[in-house]
Amino acid sequence: MSGKRLGVFGGTFNPIHLGHLHIAQEFARLLSLDEVLLIPAAVPPHKAAKDLAPGEIRLELCRLAVQEQPLCSVSDVELRRGGKSYTADTLHILSEERPKDHLYLLMGEDMFLTLQEWRRPEEIWSTADICAAPRSRDASEKLQAQKQALEARGARVHLCPISFLPISSTLVRETVRKGKPIDKLVPWSVASYIAAHSLYRITEEA
Repeated sequence: MSGKRLGVFGGTFNPIHLGHLHIAQEFARLLSLDEVLLIPAAVPPHKAAKDLAPGEIRLELCRLAVQEQPLCSVSDVELRRGGKSYTADTLHILSEERPKDHLYLLMGEDMFLTLQEWRRPEEIWSTADICAAPRSRDASEKLQAQKQALEARGARVHLCPISFLPISSTLVRETVRKGKPIDKLVPWSVASYIAAHSLYRITEEA
């Protein structure tokens, strides 16, 4: 039996929001993916995280968010491993766990443009197709140039014209700290969990 076309979507998801789900759905539509696997990072290697919620909480928020997303699922592979979450390691594990599946690594513009600087980048694009979505209106030339550079090194690259929703995890956390509703920014189940557990109410400076 042939395997699935599996989208791999990693991130801190601190917290997951409607922008993440929009991107996952659009990647699935444009690439004809059978499943999109959301993978919360244990310790993100590329960014500081002063107010990073515990991994088990971010994992639960992701699980709540995808309850009504039939193509999306959640993996704790990076949280189980612990330490810094390097994409090459994650893809290696997934390729061993799901050897029949074809992996598509999903990412935004910022990550895509720095891919050569990641740990063991050749392993990344030898294990998975690289799929990128823009975050800015004038990104086309930069993305095309990066696509050509990566393909020259053996990568399989897909640029996906996905509209960018102006939502970020930082915006969600700031809105929570101001005591304002976040039901337009995250799924209702995520908003309910954040409120019930008083998450993200501490200032970043504290």
